Amino acid sequence: MNIVRTNAMLLATAGTALALSLTACQSDSDTGSAPATGSSATSSAAGKTAGGEHAGASGTKGPTGAARPAESKSPAKATGTGGSAGSTGEQASAATRVCAARDLTVTAATQGGPPYTHLVLTAKNTSGHTCRLAGAPHIQFLESHKQDVPVVDRSKPATPVVLTAGAPAYALVRLSDGGVDEENEPVSAFSVTLEGDSTVIAVSAPGKGGVAVDPAKALTGYWTPELRNGADDF
Repeated sequence: MNIVRTNAMLLATAGTALALSLTACQSDSDTGSAPATGSSATSSAAGKTAGGEHAGASGTKGPTGAARPAESKSPAKATGTGGSAGSTGEQASAATRVCAARDLTVTAATQGGPPYTHLVLTAKNTSGHTCRLAGAPHIQFLESHKQDVPVVDRSKPATPVVLTAGAPAYALVRLSDGGVDEENEPVSAFSVTLEGDSTVIAVSAPGKGGVAVDPAKALTGYWTPELRNGADDF
């Protein structure tokens, strides 16, 4: 009987020990899995936080990035518009018919007081339609000098001279330096031809006695919508 009780007690003790051992193992297992889960959650949270910050940064850059292309496109668009307008203007000018002698009335007037060293030529569009006045006037003052008066390059306008009906253009012409030792010759009329048209336009010199011209000093500027200081001073 004592042996049986002893065995029973031993079995009970062993069972309790086994239960405690299983409980400890289960506890250890739960404890081990908990940090793993916690680590995963932390990693996931960190990932979300990083993703959130990245998304936030991306979100911050997004509008900026979107704004930058918009800003960069805006000048390009404006440039394109300006370029288109400029191209249209140039094409319109190029498409405009060049003025012929029959389209214009050319007159001459002295500039300044005596000694009269310069003339101003005025070419008025009397055709009733728009035309383009190209280049500079081809001027010959004297029968003895068949060469055209030299042209001053700096007087060339930046854009084509387009004359609407009734509009004038001007060209400054130097006759002489006004010195008493110059080989001046009196001129009462002279010839002008236009770029692209060989028709001779006879222009009367201003004044009763005409003007004094030194062929070696004579110069002419380009046709321009108005006379400009600097470019047309020669």
